[in-house]
Amino acid sequence: MELNPSPLQQAREIFYDGLWHNNQALVALLGLCPMLAVTNNAINGLGLGVATLIVLVVSNVLVSLIRDYVPREVRIPIFIGIIATAVTIIDMLMAAYVHELHKLLGIFVPLIVTNCVILGRAEAFASKNPVWASALDGLAMGLGFLIVLVVLGGLRELLAQGTLFDQAFLMFGQQARDWTLHLFDGGILLAALPPGAFIGLGLLVAGKNWLELRRQSRLQRIPVETAHEPA
Repeated sequence: MELNPSPLQQAREIFYDGLWHNNQALVALLGLCPMLAVTNNAINGLGLGVATLIVLVVSNVLVSLIRDYVPREVRIPIFIGIIATAVTIIDMLMAAYVHELHKLLGIFVPLIVTNCVILGRAEAFASKNPVWASALDGLAMGLGFLIVLVVLGGLRELLAQGTLFDQAFLMFGQQARDWTLHLFDGGILLAALPPGAFIGLGLLVAGKNWLELRRQSRLQRIPVETAHEPA
């Protein structure tokens, strides 16, 4: 590992870390309350995921900009104030432009303020790194969280209703009424209930851990195989 990696290498590490290696929804299991509550279909997960992503990027950038001017004793209240302001703006924009989706998501949009992922990244990363890195970290962490929300919502919707992207018009307008994919009739009621959310998340966590174990075992075999190759 290089002691002084290039900016491109740093960017790749930050992006991979947020998107996969340190995905907060699958590794730290943060933000469980909104993640499990709203993911009864893919569009709800996408709506909340996009809102969370925007708040992550905005709060990370603002925290990084003021990091040299904020006394350590009051940094947490100031970070929370920044996050709350960003969430309030997003909440008002959603109420204005995607009103029906905003009503479905309900209290979980304002509750983004309490999502530990956002405050955690502001404190652990943005307060110690430059603006470009903080913005990329917020983007990567937000994308990782969004993908989990959409995949979990899509999995539950598929098993419960036999559809994908139902009610897409709530987010993309009337032209999206025909976007619903009807794959089969009927479904498993359990997938639409709270236990289905826990089971679905457990399967996603298990799948990530299995892929990580496979990757590690493959990396451990490569040096051994290389050592036995003829010169």
